[in-house]
Amino acid sequence: MHLLKSLSQSNKDIRILWVSVFIRMASYGLTNQVLTLYLKSLNIDEFKIGIFMTLTLIGDTLISYYLTWNADRIGRKRVMLFGCLMMFVSGVIFCFCSNFYVLLIAAIIGVISPSGDETGPFKSIEEASIACLTPHNHRPEIFAFYGLFATLGSALGSLICGGFVDWMNLRMGFEVIFCYKLVFLGYAGFAWMKFVLMLFLSDKCEINHQLDENSQLLINNENQEEEDKSWFSLSQTAKYYLPKLLMIFMLDSLGYGFMPSAWIIYYLKITFKLTAFALGTLFFITNLVDSISSLPSAYFAKTLGPVKAILFTQIPSAIFFGLITIIRDQYFTVCGLLILYYTLTTMDVVPRQILLTSIMPQKDIVKVMGIVNIGKTLARCIGPVITGKLAEGNKLYLGFIINAGCVLMADMILAGNFLHLDNEILIKQSFIEDI
Repeated sequence: MHLLKSLSQSNKDIRILWVSVFIRMASYGLTNQVLTLYLKSLNIDEFKIGIFMTLTLIGDTLISYYLTWNADRIGRKRVMLFGCLMMFVSGVIFCFCSNFYVLLIAAIIGVISPSGDETGPFKSIEEASIACLTPHNHRPEIFAFYGLFATLGSALGSLICGGFVDWMNLRMGFEVIFCYKLVFLGYAGFAWMKFVLMLFLSDKCEINHQLDENSQLLINNENQEEEDKSWFSLSQTAKYYLPKLLMIFMLDSLGYGFMPSAWIIYYLKITFKLTAFALGTLFFITNLVDSISSLPSAYFAKTLGPVKAILFTQIPSAIFFGLITIIRDQYFTVCGLLILYYTLTTMDVVPRQILLTSIMPQKDIVKVMGIVNIGKTLARCIGPVITGKLAEGNKLYLGFIINAGCVLMADMILAGNFLHLDNEILIKQSFIEDI
């Protein structure tokens, strides 16, 4: 582990991508606190809210598929700039419009996140760019900082949102629905900040630059154009590993989709009657411990290997999450379990990034990352509409059990198929290179 060395050696593009994910996740933290409550304040019932979330995720999946699959042909920087503009437009529409169908379209094109997690093309492109800019021995630390800034941004967004809504509503006397609209205007502001930041990215993030810099990857322009246009352009290595990984990650996300953070917030609101500031503070704490846990996750990935690190963190986090439903009438115990869950739940993110970027050829990484993230988003589409029906029948607590069960099942499949790769990846990380 050499966190400080990786931090000091990181180049301008890596640092821009760190700030980019911080701003984006801060904007998701803002809207995630109020999305479900805002839709409910518009007299939309829980079942339709579930449909809204599902359709939003499906739409995000289709847009993300096109943009990530063609990102290397269009240009990674251009795709991210376009995504920022979509976020900006979406935030403005949510602020000034209340029609269900218009909001649905805006949520899809502007990658409004029902889960508070990553949606849209940004994550895949940023991860692929970081992998291209970083040698194997520095990737755990660089990805750990990427995760750190992501969760710090989400934590800050949650805290700002909760404090702002309560201040505007309780102290200034504005209607709560007006406060929610202003939150989405803040989302648009963050999108504009991200757009300006993306303008400073260099060509080093583009795949063409990486191919020119690495002679073993040089291919002629004709073949490159043919690969970009073909679904079957992935290498044999990618085709061998991707279906198994996709099944595992989609099963994990299927469970997550039954109880995303937007529904957790709604559950806590109706169960314990919490204020917006209390909810914002709670999720600030969970995201804060979440962000701190990103750094030790790099250590686990580098000492245990990525697969063991995933299992070491995911299994207990799933157990903590499932226990919430057993003691759902005890507020402080539930909050304690949530904090334990969030402490561990994203400690598997860095190991997953290491696993994917270590076993996939460099020219396939952005497409593989895109397929995986799109597959995960698609799997999440199933849960929200069912959860909406559970909420209508006062059985929202069942979402916790389904989530935990799916995650544990995915872990068993992962262990059976990929545990043997840890030693090979640890050998790659043992070669010392500078960034």
